[in-house]
Amino acid sequence: MPVGAVFDKMNKIKQLKDTNGMNMAERLLPAPADLPDVALNPNAAVVLAKRYYRKGASGEQLEDARDMFWRVASAIAAEETKYEASTWKHEDLAREFYDLMTGWRFLPNSPTLMNAGTDLGQLSACFVLPVGDSIEEIFDAVKHAAMIHKSGGGTGFSFSRLRPKESRVGSTGGVASGPISFLRIFNTATEQIKQGGTRRGANMGILRIDHPDIMDFIRAKERDGEFNNFNLSVALTEAFMQAVENDEDYPLIAPHSGLEKGRLKAREVFELLVRKAWESGDPGIVFIDRINRDNPTPDQGEIESTNPCGEQPLLPYEACNLGSVNLSAFFIPGHENDPNPADKGVDWKALKRVIHLGVRFLDNVIDASRFPLERITERVHQNRKIGLGVMGWADLLFQLRIAYDSPEALHLGERMMAFVRDEGRAASKQLAKERGPFPAYPASTFAERDLGPYRNATVTTIAPTGTLSILAGCSSGIEPLFALSFARHVMDGERLVEVNPHFEAAARAEGCHSPRLMETVASKGSIHGMDHLPEAMRRVFVTAMDIEPVWHLKMQAAFQQYTDNAVSKTVNLPNNATIEDIRNIYWMAYEEGCKGVTVYRDGCKSVQVLCTGDGEKKAEGEAEGKGVVRQRPDVVYGFTQKVPTGLGAMYLTVNETDGKPFEVFATIGKSGRSITAKAEAIGRLVSLALRSGVGVRDIVTQLKGIGGEHPVFQKKGLLLSIPDAIAWVLETRYLQGSVPVHGGSDLERQRCPECGSELVFQEGCHICPACSFTKCG
Repeated sequence: MPVGAVFDKMNKIKQLKDTNGMNMAERLLPAPADLPDVALNPNAAVVLAKRYYRKGASGEQLEDARDMFWRVASAIAAEETKYEASTWKHEDLAREFYDLMTGWRFLPNSPTLMNAGTDLGQLSACFVLPVGDSIEEIFDAVKHAAMIHKSGGGTGFSFSRLRPKESRVGSTGGVASGPISFLRIFNTATEQIKQGGTRRGANMGILRIDHPDIMDFIRAKERDGEFNNFNLSVALTEAFMQAVENDEDYPLIAPHSGLEKGRLKAREVFELLVRKAWESGDPGIVFIDRINRDNPTPDQGEIESTNPCGEQPLLPYEACNLGSVNLSAFFIPGHENDPNPADKGVDWKALKRVIHLGVRFLDNVIDASRFPLERITERVHQNRKIGLGVMGWADLLFQLRIAYDSPEALHLGERMMAFVRDEGRAASKQLAKERGPFPAYPASTFAERDLGPYRNATVTTIAPTGTLSILAGCSSGIEPLFALSFARHVMDGERLVEVNPHFEAAARAEGCHSPRLMETVASKGSIHGMDHLPEAMRRVFVTAMDIEPVWHLKMQAAFQQYTDNAVSKTVNLPNNATIEDIRNIYWMAYEEGCKGVTVYRDGCKSVQVLCTGDGEKKAEGEAEGKGVVRQRPDVVYGFTQKVPTGLGAMYLTVNETDGKPFEVFATIGKSGRSITAKAEAIGRLVSLALRSGVGVRDIVTQLKGIGGEHPVFQKKGLLLSIPDAIAWVLETRYLQGSVPVHGGSDLERQRCPECGSELVFQEGCHICPACSFTKCG
């Protein structure tokens, strides 16, 4: 039967099953009387109440953990009734799924937990949308992205189809503005849409290395705060990497014409990529040819982009459907000191069963999900891609007393992911027997690889699990622990020290546990250099910054060998890491078979090299006399400028002496007294700084880029807050060129907007280990 006919038949069956006149809640099974309550760790209790439980119209909580997990389990198990060959009863499978999740052995991605069994029903975390080379296609992509972000998803885009800047546009006789200008439009649109009224969705922006505007793209984030809603990655080709190796030029190709538009020295471009990664972590890199070699459905086109965190390469209009197995839940104690502790220390039989249930769960999620676009529904149902991954890897290594940065850990990682892949594929084959292979199944392609027939075009992905790992009380993905302990600040200024339970148990077993040790570890995050602790303990309980960067990359490569899609992993480097260190990581990622790599040098945002330094001689009075406050003359002249802000129109009056700003007054009409007071306070402090001889550039550097809750777009760009608006007025009138956003010191690193704790960068995203906030949605 043709692919289209198979899909039409499946869709009609689904419609018949769904149109029974009941809303989603009415279709759910009532919870059994003997359904056990859920044991929550304190962090999970906070996160679930804050982000996952259904809320009423007034914000009241409508469910608890027991209700939520049963809602999800019942809704996903209900899809089983659509398949006559299934041997599972709805109520039995719902109970299995409930036990699977509440036993913290498997969790689906967050949108499934939030929306399964609700009328919204959008269960996927991320999507890829095409961006075509016309105004209509570009703004269709903006509109579709807005719809996806509204439903709670993130989006990935390739801007490689767009003609370069200054190219002629035949229909109008004008010139194109290029990918970077349109990337800015996508970024601004994202600013205006908060998911669930709380946060903005994440994006991935990709440009091919052979696009004529590639140099501008690589430098796009030189100004900190620019494109802040995007992760950026450069798509590297095999031809480019060979040109780097051979120190050759390579061609730049205009996508709209296919013509060569110039040539660049490959090594110089590669060095620029490395330097920008050293400075700020952006852009990352993906190996696009390698990704397409593993494209399971090449007849449907090339893969151009990934989801926001890079682990899921997708065709245009595909969605990712992800879930993770908690490896630490399969530890069998008592075998830590065996020569091969994983042989008896891991419950492989139980892990196999969970993998099979997890694959069935994720395939059912595809049927249960309601996608925001019909084209997404069609593409997802044609290919039925799922991504079963893992979390709790670092915890399992702690439990087995295996050091993360050791050959034993790499060997076990390969063995573990091969097991997940093989059992996941076996489960997908079983589903294909019950339900048929995915409709777009290209039999010849899979036969060449001795694969299939499968129910799912892909089965495995290593995805970020930041929030899910907090719920499960385990380490995130395959990342090492970022810290063994940290201090959490709770209500009324109370400070709670949280310690990794496996480290705490080891300290007690070794007889070295004490409150003082726990406090010291909380302040440092690591036991590196604590020579009074047993050597074996120091060797096993290593953290991200204790590990040489090469071991991060080796671990990523070990898991990538057996992963259908890609691996979300950050190579964390200390602040003193060199450009050469990053160059070696990039090249090693290429040689070791990774599909991409993200590096992050600790504190690089804070000490970022400024790319647009002032260079000019300071105006008279700027360098000297700081601390001497000039007296105000009786008469001063100035101007008043109206500036839009998210809190209302601000009227900024700037008075001058000798053509230089002397004082400012900021007022916001019809605002509450608190906002008015804040505006006045900022104006007074800026005035004091000006009268004390502080230069305009210094003031703008400090104020520019400060974010607020209600950014607004105006003709010159995005105004993030009241201080950002004041900086814009001063910069526009008095300074030539652009002022970089203030980086600050290590004490001013990026902080969580919800709890104030320091954000860490792992799995391709800034996350808060204290409250689970993530910038990636």
